[in-house]
Amino acid sequence: MAVNEFTELKKYLDTQILGQPDLTEALLIAILADGHLLVEGPPGLAKTRAVNALAKGIEGSFQRVQFTPDLLPADITGTDIYRQQTSEFVFEKGPLFHNLILADEINRAPAKVQSALLEAMAERQVTVGKTTYPLPDLFMVMATQNPLEQEGTYPLPEAQLDRFLLHLNIDYPAAQTELEILRLTRGEALSDEKVSYNPISQQTLFEARKKVLALHLAEPLEQYLVQLIIATREAAKLDEQLGAWIELGASPRATIALDKCARAHAWLQQRDFVTPDDIQAVLHDVLRHRIILSYEAQADGITKDQVISRILELVPVP
Repeated sequence: MAVNEFTELKKYLDTQILGQPDLTEALLIAILADGHLLVEGPPGLAKTRAVNALAKGIEGSFQRVQFTPDLLPADITGTDIYRQQTSEFVFEKGPLFHNLILADEINRAPAKVQSALLEAMAERQVTVGKTTYPLPDLFMVMATQNPLEQEGTYPLPEAQLDRFLLHLNIDYPAAQTELEILRLTRGEALSDEKVSYNPISQQTLFEARKKVLALHLAEPLEQYLVQLIIATREAAKLDEQLGAWIELGASPRATIALDKCARAHAWLQQRDFVTPDDIQAVLHDVLRHRIILSYEAQADGITKDQVISRILELVPVP
C-alpha cells in the first residue's frame, strides 16, 4: 500500500530534520495535495535541508534559488541563447524546470521576478518571449521568508500569497533537540557514509494523489469545511468582535486547499475517510496567509492564529 511508503518517508524526514515534525508533515501534505508551501521562520532551521531531504525521498530533481534584489525573471525561468555555430536562438532552461524548488527569501526579489514565479506556480508553465514551455508534472515550490529582517524586501501581494497551499510558521528547537542536531551534524561531518534511502517513484506519487482525492468526505463535513471559510468573510454574523478583527476573508481557493489538505492528512493517518479532526489540523496553515487583519486587531496584538482558533470555536462541528 502506497501509504506505508509515505509513512516510511515521514520517518526518514524526521531523522534528517530534527525537532520539526510539523514541517515534515506539511511537506508531505503539500506534495500529496499538489500544492506549494510557504515557510516563515528565522534562518538556520533546516528549511533548505528539508526540501533537499524530500527530493532524495521522492524521485525528483532539486534546485535552490537564492532570491536577491538584483535577480531577473530570466535567472529563474531561463532565456534564449544565441548559438553562433547554428546561427539560431536556443532556449536554456532555468532552475524552475526542476521538480522541487526552494525559493529562499522570496520577499527579497522584485515584483517582476515574483510575477514570473507566480505564473510557474499557478499555470505550471513558463513564458519566455512568445513561447510558453510546460513545467514537469511533478513541480512544487517551497518558499521561505525571514520574519526578522524587513529592510530591502518586497512584500508578497495577496494574489501571490493565495497561490500557496500552506503557510507554516516554524520556531527554534528545544534544548534537547538542539543537542541532538549538534550530534547529528558532527556525526555527518565525521562519516564518509551517506544516508541512503530508496526514493518513492513519481508514478507511485501520482497514484497516491488519486487515492487522496478519492477519500470519502461526508456531506455534513463538506458543509462544515465551507462554513469555516465563509466565517472569514462573514465574521460579524458569528461574533461582533471577530468581525472587527478581520479586514478581508479567504477566497474560494482556501476552500479547495482545505479540502485537499484535510484529505491528505487523513490519508497519511491511514484512514479512507475524513474526520473533523483532519480539517481542524490543517486549518491554521491553510488560512494563515489568506486572511487580512484589521488595523484594530493589529493594534491590539491579535494574531491570525488567534483569529482562526476563534473561528474554530464559533463554527459548530457536525
